Order: sequence, then C-alpha cells, then structure tokens
Amino acid sequence: MAPADIVKPEGLPVPDIAAPPGRPAQRRRTRKAIVEATSQLLAAGADPSINDIAALADVSRRTIYTYFPSLDQLLLDAAIGAMSSNVEGALDCAGQDPRSRITTMITVLTGEMDRTLPLGRKLIRLTVDSPPGGAGPKRGYRRVDWIEKAIEPIRPRLGSRRFEQLVSALSIVIGWEAFIVLSDVRGMDADQAREVITAAALTLIDAALTQPPADPGRN
Repeated sequence: MAPADIVKPEGLPVPDIAAPPGRPAQRRRTRKAIVEATSQLLAAGADPSINDIAALADVSRRTIYTYFPSLDQLLLDAAIGAMSSNVEGALDCAGQDPRSRITTMITVLTGEMDRTLPLGRKLIRLTVDSPPGGAGPKRGYRRVDWIEKAIEPIRPRLGSRRFEQLVSALSIVIGWEAFIVLSDVRGMDADQAREVITAAALTLIDAALTQPPADPGRN
C-alpha cells in the first residue's frame, strides 16, 4: 500500500510547528501523531521517509526533527509502540480500582519485557546520546499516557497538582529504566522485577490516597 492510500489519524490536532514550552500535553499529542503516522506506514509495508511521515502526520519536516533527531530513532520508537499497544486494551477492560489498574498495566508491560527490553535499551541509548534541547521529553510519552489512564479514577480526589505529582512519581518506577536497574544492578529476572515494581507503584498510590481529599477550589 502506498503512503497516499493510508488514512490520516483522526482526532489528533497537530500544529505545523513545534509546540511552545510549557504545554507538555500538546507536545505529547504532537509526538504521538508523528509516531502513529510512522506506525501506519510501517504496518502497510512501506519504508517511510521523513517526507512520507510528515505528510501523513500533517506536520513539517522541521517539527519531526524537533522530536526525533534521526529517522532511525523515530522508526524504533514506532516499532516499540506497535508491540506494546495491548496496554491500552488491558486498561479498557480493567475496573475502577487504581491499584488493580496499575497492577494490570505493569503485568502487561512485564509480560513483554523479554522481547522489548533490548529495543528499550537501544532507544534509551539513542535518546541519551542525542544533542540537548528539543521540544520536551525525548521518550516516555506512552508511559505517561498509560499511567494517567490507569489512575484516572482518583484524579478528582487528588486534584490536578497532586495527580500530576503521582504520575511523575510512578513514571520513575515503571518503565525500561527501572527494569534495567533491577536486572543489571540487582540481578533480578522479569518476575522478580515485576514484583518489586508493582510493590513500589502501589506504595506510591496508597501514600497519595492517605492524604485528605483535595480542596476543589485549590487544585
């Protein structure tokens, strides 16, 4: 299938320039649109160029290079995203208990860790070695989206500020970086790492829930 035969992702407004500083949600949407366009091209059997991806995502080449210093990094990110897409489905089927939802998310991620960790190591190396600057985080936007979705039921109780703090704290203990530490530094296998990561995540959620409900007027 040629790139022109692929439908542009709907519901993802993308500016033609990099999002300005201070708007992380918009930057994540822009990055997500670029990666989803790349994934569509790869799934169609294409060998996409930057021009193909820019046309499908409705952004400029300059915007793509703001988020991805190289085409290799973008293609790797898209390939990893395609393999990990079942996290969204698992959360859609989960209940409303945030502890159960975050446990489900971690279980799904760790179930694929043997297959995805080598790619994760490569992506981390690419982003760490890339020049400083650019529009916001170089990786992890999927992780943030998943964590936000997993604990969404307690957003009203926590309020906006404490909700974002919890998302940030959970981002530290959930992801490839945590698995690399537990594997390389602690010598754990995937099951042992999952147990530690799950316990840490639940501790953070429980600590957040022990605080008084947020004042609606001071979110």
